[in-house]
Amino acid sequence: MDIMETIRQQVEGNSVLLYMKGTAQFPMCGFSAQTVQALKATNATFETVNVLENPDIREHLPRYADWPTFPQLYIDGELVGGCDIVMELYHSGELQQLIDASGKSD
Repeated sequence: MDIMETIRQQVEGNSVLLYMKGTAQFPMCGFSAQTVQALKATNATFETVNVLENPDIREHLPRYADWPTFPQLYIDGELVGGCDIVMELYHSGELQQLIDASGKSD
């Protein structure tokens, strides 16, 4: 399967998906750790993909949504952004709203 198709399936197959360095239990960079903490604070159920263990995804994901850095948070198939944006949304309460509404299309 083509790597871009794999990424598309991951993004579309999970209501909340975080591409990050490391895992939710053991983040391998500060930005990933902050993003995980914000998601946990919203009581989000989310999946992660460790880009350090998936070199093809790490190489090609920046092309998928034209976003060059990690982490990358997707909610309902849409790129929300990286750590700075996630933290802004968290502090404003908007991240909680996005999480609460995720998976509830239609």
